[in-house]
Amino acid sequence: MAEATDSTPAAVVAPVPVLNAANALTALRLALVPVFVALVVASEMVHSGWRIIACLTFAFASVTDLVDGWIARRFALVTSFGKVADPIADKALTGAALVLLSWYGQLPWWVTGLILVREWGVTLIRFWVIRYGVIPASRGGKAKTALQILAIVWYLWPVPAGLVAVGPWIMAAALLVTLATGLDYVVQAVRLRRGVG
Repeated sequence: MAEATDSTPAAVVAPVPVLNAANALTALRLALVPVFVALVVASEMVHSGWRIIACLTFAFASVTDLVDGWIARRFALVTSFGKVADPIADKALTGAALVLLSWYGQLPWWVTGLILVREWGVTLIRFWVIRYGVIPASRGGKAKTALQILAIVWYLWPVPAGLVAVGPWIMAAALLVTLATGLDYVVQAVRLRRGVG
């Protein structure tokens, strides 16, 4: 008597479409970068109306980063495009804001330089270790992002003269957390490459 065989086909996982809500938000964030730049240039950091619009545009674009990540994880819409485009969109938006703030004399260039070197350096390290694994986002990394956004928003918004001095303190906190988490990321990446648990 012949043995019974299981003829049930194996479950096939459908590929995640590139055109999805999470990637659409990432693309929107990328598209908003030149819009944001144009608004800041129009404001010359002296016209309150344009500064407010630029600040709101930056804040909205920053929020899309939180939303697209949540959508991608919640509905299993993670794609190769998203993995590459999402950090690029983040760095382009933040980098543009920092460069513009320095260009218009609101922020020292060395602060912008340190943050950009850290941000793009970590992005390159991600690709360097991607074959060995993924380093998950830490609470420090999330705090870094929140502080950077808050600091940039504070600089962009035409706050009353008495509150202007608060901005550098927020940016100082953002810079310290940015550098500390960058160093931690380098250590984790080296450990991952060496196969150290």
